[in-house]
Amino acid sequence: MRIHIGVCMMLAAAAGFGTGSYAVAAETYPMKFIRLIVAFAPGGSNDFTARLVAGLLSTSLGQQMVVENRAGADGRIGTEFVARATPDGYTLMVGTSSTHAVAQSLYPKLPYNVLRDFQPVARLSDSPIVLAVHSSLPVRSVKDLIALARSRPGQINNASAGTGSTPHLAAVLFEHHARIKLAHIHYKGGGPASIAVVAGEAPLLFGTAVAISPHTKAGRLRGLAVTGSQRSALLPDLPTIAEEGGLPGYEMFNWMGMFAPAGTPRVVVEKLSSELIRVLRLPEVIGRLQAQGAEPSLLGPDEFSAFVKREVEKWARMVAATGMTTE
Repeated sequence: MRIHIGVCMMLAAAAGFGTGSYAVAAETYPMKFIRLIVAFAPGGSNDFTARLVAGLLSTSLGQQMVVENRAGADGRIGTEFVARATPDGYTLMVGTSSTHAVAQSLYPKLPYNVLRDFQPVARLSDSPIVLAVHSSLPVRSVKDLIALARSRPGQINNASAGTGSTPHLAAVLFEHHARIKLAHIHYKGGGPASIAVVAGEAPLLFGTAVAISPHTKAGRLRGLAVTGSQRSALLPDLPTIAEEGGLPGYEMFNWMGMFAPAGTPRVVVEKLSSELIRVLRLPEVIGRLQAQGAEPSLLGPDEFSAFVKREVEKWARMVAATGMTTE
């Protein structure tokens, strides 16, 4: 009996020690370098935001934050890696509307659940998408494009940045609201899609403002509108699709936020969130985001969690209504 009691006391002490040491480690976080996962290839807006954040937090937290690109499967490889990571605050990711809202409904066999397996840390920024056409396409406005597409259903090629990407979703949403049908030609990212339209391989695309802007200024592409609820600071002359195209309710933007694996200690989440929000409010940082066509859109853990839940529910309805598939 005494042996049994002694064993129980030892086990209880061991459990208490484990809990205590973990709590202390969380309070003194970070004590080593942090990996920040990007689920896409280098060079895109997601990668830019992650590297901006990593540089700022490396200084702010006193430990290096290293960006690691784990691209593939439309962002699912990197996202799953973080979902399965140890929830200690040393593996994080910058997720997007496509990885943490749309994918949950778009991929029926997703090996993780974005609401169950992730802890939202902070919402970072919003970026509208730009609808642009090759300069040879005989349209000058969104209404012109809609009229042309209705006269040629399924015949106008849209250079897509890839299935499930934000530009692809913007195009699908546009078709749904405008009651038209485009032919989606999928490329391996926004860069190749932009190059294809500039080269005349396809007449239109939805792309990021920073990718489209140089081509519109050079006259190679004609910007028609932006997909957000308000005009872009980078392309202020372009109207929104909702206002110019007569499509009230149309809105699509690429939001980004930091995520940790579910179960990450609350003190770690709150520390990361407060530091992120503080540095992203700095005027020079806001300027760097705006130069990329993005605007800070800051939310803490609880507000961001509620936002992500609403986004998952919204895109579940949209995927069902449009019949969107990964084919």
